[in-house]
Amino acid sequence: MPERTGAAVDPKLLEILVCPLTRGTLRYDATAQELISDSAQLAYPIRDGIPIMLVEEARRLDDPAP
Repeated sequence: MPERTGAAVDPKLLEILVCPLTRGTLRYDATAQELISDSAQLAYPIRDGIPIMLVEEARRLDDPAP
């Protein structure tokens, strides 16, 4: 399991990132270190401060957080 870091995501980056599946906006969950797409019901992980914007790497929101 990847180690989570407490590093915040750059707010400018959050302004330009969108869900690759729906092109909808994302919200940042600092506790889980994930970017959440409410429209796709997916959570994209952030590893070592880098958002992993691959649908294959995303967690479904109805699945428990790792």
